[in-house]
Amino acid sequence: MQTEVVDAVVVGAGHHGLVAAAELADEGWDVLVLERAEVVGGAVASREVDGWVLDSYSSCHPLGLASPVLRALDLEEHGLEWSHAPAPVTHVGSAQDEAGSAMLARPEDTAALLEQDHAGDGDTWLRLCEEYARLRDPLWRALLTAWPPVAPLPTLLRRIGVTQLPDFARFALLPASQMGRELFSGRRAGEILAGNAMHADIPPGAPGSGMYGWLMTMLAQDVGFPSPTGGTARLAEALRRRAEAAGARVETGVEVERVLVRGGRATGVETAGGRRVRARRAVLADTSAPALYGRLLDRDVVPAGLHARLERRFTWDLPTLKLNYRLTAPLPWRAQRARGTAVVHAGRDLPGLVDWAADLGAGSVPNAPFALVGQMATVDPGRAPAGGEALWLYTHLPRDARDAGAVEEATTASERMLDDLAPGWRDHVIDRWRQSPADLEEADPNLGEGGVAGGTMQLFQQAIWRPTTGLGGARTPVAGLYLGSAATHPGGGVHGGCGHIAAQLALRDARWWGRPLARAGVGATRRLQAEPPRW
Repeated sequence: MQTEVVDAVVVGAGHHGLVAAAELADEGWDVLVLERAEVVGGAVASREVDGWVLDSYSSCHPLGLASPVLRALDLEEHGLEWSHAPAPVTHVGSAQDEAGSAMLARPEDTAALLEQDHAGDGDTWLRLCEEYARLRDPLWRALLTAWPPVAPLPTLLRRIGVTQLPDFARFALLPASQMGRELFSGRRAGEILAGNAMHADIPPGAPGSGMYGWLMTMLAQDVGFPSPTGGTARLAEALRRRAEAAGARVETGVEVERVLVRGGRATGVETAGGRRVRARRAVLADTSAPALYGRLLDRDVVPAGLHARLERRFTWDLPTLKLNYRLTAPLPWRAQRARGTAVVHAGRDLPGLVDWAADLGAGSVPNAPFALVGQMATVDPGRAPAGGEALWLYTHLPRDARDAGAVEEATTASERMLDDLAPGWRDHVIDRWRQSPADLEEADPNLGEGGVAGGTMQLFQQAIWRPTTGLGGARTPVAGLYLGSAATHPGGGVHGGCGHIAAQLALRDARWWGRPLARAGVGATRRLQAEPPRW
């Protein structure tokens, strides 16, 4: 069989892989994308059922709309449209909360609601929004477009200010629970911050959860919680069209079984069918870290210390249970502000969120869950027949309790929570599609143990420790091989940053002036990961 030859092979057509393919093809590279599934997108996917459109995994994408990476690809020219609900987020902590802690489309309106909760909280809200607007562009460039973020860092530091830098660093490390207490006197603003922090798996009492909550909150106030019109799959399809328009080839239904390595350099891939493709310049993997280092690469080409760190330390994010419903009518929330909202943070107030996270950390299925609830026909009316609703709910299970019994227990508790918060909702249910952690991993192996972020987003597995101790970013200990998935910085979310960083590193390494840097980077990575850790 004749071996095909291309400049770069991208393993996996998740959204990061498609971003990487488009950027490489833009530079004139001959790019081939190989995807095991029959459709592109990975965890950016939808299904249609009798007039309803149900997102299979991710659904609302504030990061996607705000990301400088995705914006630069002009996806609207390739068929992407965005839809918005009247309001992005409402937090409903209990059945006694008849109003809900709402974020409205304009910061001034949200501030007015928070001012009603406690005098002064509205002004604090507007100040946070103003600070975010001042930092937004260099901050997102630093987070999503470069590793290490050398180029955008000076602008970001100037805008923060030298005298304010120590306080900003402290702000970035605050737990969400502490941030809410320090900034606001009422409860509603703190609930909004903490609820948004729970889009990651960082406990509300852990360092870094406040920064994540602030970023998600400001994104919601800046761009809303939008979703692609017609279903999340439309984003993946637009990315495919964009990559193909640049000259990349995308093949689905082709599983890569092995990354080929010779002399310490990735030379191509071999598929499950025995097909070989040689890569002149690079192989980029849009896969999980365990899949790349434990399955696609021969064990002897990976440093022993890297294997040891992955086996002992790598931690998936919390297992996800996702429930999807077709409803004949929207949810009849007690809290009026939850009606007409894209996403409802439901079931726990701020002290309850701390208790919920503690239960998960202790290995117990919480009796009273916290859940994110997406009302997708409220965002995009075409997701359901007239008057209907396409609803999803997701919550988490403990890492060591995701068996069938735990799934059933969490399902029952979640539906009981909806009974309290939206009595009579069951009368509108046509059917339910349940996705357990095992179901999620079976459908998309990158969602290991039902985690949806490529690994925990806690600080101990971020930056130079993502996915394990190294130089951070897309660099691997194999020359010409780049990991460009949520397993690397900046981690989970539909933003394209991981694929972009991998593609840009591959392009730099291929240039004459980048080759010495590439050799030095690979060598340093191998030395860092040569021996197992002593602590």
